[in-house]
Amino acid sequence: MSEGIIFEESVSYVEENIMKPLSVNQEEKIKDETLDFQENEKEPENSELSHGTDQKNDHSSDMLIHSEFTNSVSCGSELPQTHTAHIERKTFLCPASEKCLTTNASLGIHRRVHIGKKRYACSKCEKCFGRKRVLTEHESIHTGEKQFACSECEKCFRRKCRLTEHKRIHTGEKPYACSGCEKCFKSKDELTVHERIHTGDKPFACSDCGKCCKSKGELTVHERIHTGEKPFACSECEKCFKSKGELTVHERIHTGEKPFACSECEKCFKSKGELTVHVRMHTGEKQFACSECEKICKSKGELTKHERIHTGEKPFACSECEKFCKSKGELTVHERIHTGEKPFACSECGKCFRTKSHLTGHERVHTGERQFVCSECEKCFRTKSYLTVHERIHTGEKPFACSECEKCFRIKSELTVHERIHTGEKPFACSECEKCFRTKSELTVHERIHTGEKPFACSECEKCFRTKSELTVHERIHTGEKPFACSECGKCFGRKVYLTAHEGIHTGV
Repeated sequence: MSEGIIFEESVSYVEENIMKPLSVNQEEKIKDETLDFQENEKEPENSELSHGTDQKNDHSSDMLIHSEFTNSVSCGSELPQTHTAHIERKTFLCPASEKCLTTNASLGIHRRVHIGKKRYACSKCEKCFGRKRVLTEHESIHTGEKQFACSECEKCFRRKCRLTEHKRIHTGEKPYACSGCEKCFKSKDELTVHERIHTGDKPFACSDCGKCCKSKGELTVHERIHTGEKPFACSECEKCFKSKGELTVHERIHTGEKPFACSECEKCFKSKGELTVHVRMHTGEKQFACSECEKICKSKGELTKHERIHTGEKPFACSECEKFCKSKGELTVHERIHTGEKPFACSECGKCFRTKSHLTGHERVHTGERQFVCSECEKCFRTKSYLTVHERIHTGEKPFACSECEKCFRIKSELTVHERIHTGEKPFACSECEKCFRTKSELTVHERIHTGEKPFACSECEKCFRTKSELTVHERIHTGEKPFACSECGKCFGRKVYLTAHEGIHTGV
């Protein structure tokens, strides 16, 4: 039987009995149940009338009688103001949704859903709410009041439900399980966001670039890329970040905290992401493959950066010189050229570097460590990049070509220096005589003429030289080494210039 029929029959019964005088016992019962009704006024509003109610039941046994002056049973009908006997608790019917509510006040609050009326306005920001309780919760944002404190760690919250969720950190309770992968979560919200990984649902779209996000919080952080907002500042170095999570990870640089330990080798990391990437070394998992060259990357971010080699995309521009970089990290390092910042200092000699990798390579000068070995000649190098450049001697690879004369080079810096022959650029000037040079190393050697510095000493005779190459040539006097051989007569020489002069005998030049 439908709710509408139950309701109509209930009203009919009320009308039939409405004018009957009440007995003394009924009057006493009314008073008792009126108190009960008032104490239980906060009955859940969304419960429904029971379906299939047996109309043959004795009405007097089911009645909830209370003394109340009632103007309406539904929003459209009126009864005389007199004592009424309510057969059902939910006697107030909303005509829009046909939902039944226990009190007229509840009906008034419910109807705001349909008419969009929100009676309670915040005096600070004028945001409106349908219920006083929700307004009270909202006002604590402005006052900063957090009345719900955790008994374990004393962290405070504005809402009781947030405290309940927080306590699960201490108890380890994760009552919300994903039906797709059975992963468990502390809150329903966390589960909802997680389930979107399986469904692919990304309901929050960026109005600037159209990128879609799984959660409102994720969208908020993303939008800060466009606005440039970085509201989270480090108290140690004042560096700012887009999200609280990024700040938390950064602060561990200062504290030295590395809370994420590998179960295989016990190596520790600052963030869960770093640990996840590291664990793949043990598991052999290599899930991020480049579709162009099939190179395997440890993370999605690393793959994205790698793919820009093929696409030529460089989305990060320097505000000083307009140079473009493939990644944000690469841009940050580049910007230190302009600022002069060198945040990584050697603990042995105090020399500073722009990047951690440069410092690591330098520290091996002190330790003598050369862990990168050439498979062809077994020569060892301090860094992977030095080994990569060296291996091109064996392979003959010269991937950097000059656009003017098509001469090729093994490394980018060699090409950059070469191109200055065509442009005539000599950006390095001597502060003493203002003579200019194409490279920093040429300037450094030149400056030793003014200073008289000769840092390279022969171990045999202690004679000193301004450059390493001059020392190398000199040492051949002691060793007798003559590495430059004439292709015509086989005669050998200690220096390339001597061989060139000798070859003129054969060519007649």
